[in-house]
Formats: sequence, structure tokens, C-alpha cells
Amino acid sequence: MKVESRSRLAVALHYDKTGAPRVTAKGKGSIGAKIIEVARENNIPIEENEVLAGALANVEIGDEIPTELYKAVAEVLAFVLGLSRRVR
Repeated sequence: MKVESRSRLAVALHYDKTGAPRVTAKGKGSIGAKIIEVARENNIPIEENEVLAGALANVEIGDEIPTELYKAVAEVLAFVLGLSRRVR
């Protein structure tokens, strides 16, 4: 899953159902645009949320998201899971 903002700040998350989701990539400008491009090419759901992307941008790559972001990320994951079930 990837979360982006209008300023092309993009943060990619990975959740393997153990522990909390981890930040796997982040960047803004051309790097953010590339993260978005790769996500689209690989049919990875994209959620546009500027506030959440900004908060996740403060998490180091490879680190789990902080507990204060669990609820917001869980809402995005629920949305993504709902989309993937509808596609099947």
C-alpha cells in the first residue's frame, strides 16, 4: 500500500500480518512520483492522504509505524482490503 499527498510526497507501506506495517519507501518530488509510478505499474492500491503521508514521512525506512498512527493506517488497510476483495 502507498499513501501519497498532492505535493508528490509518497510513502510505501508493507504489512505481512506480523507486527505493525513498515515503511518500505518514501520520498517527495521526483522520488515520490517514481514511487507512485511503480505502485501503479504493479497494481498496488494508492490512498491519497496528505496528513497521513506527512506523518509517515517521519518514520525511517524499515521501521514499523508508531502506535499513534495505527488507527489511521488501519482505516487505509481496511479500505485497500475492501478494494482487493471487490476486484476478485
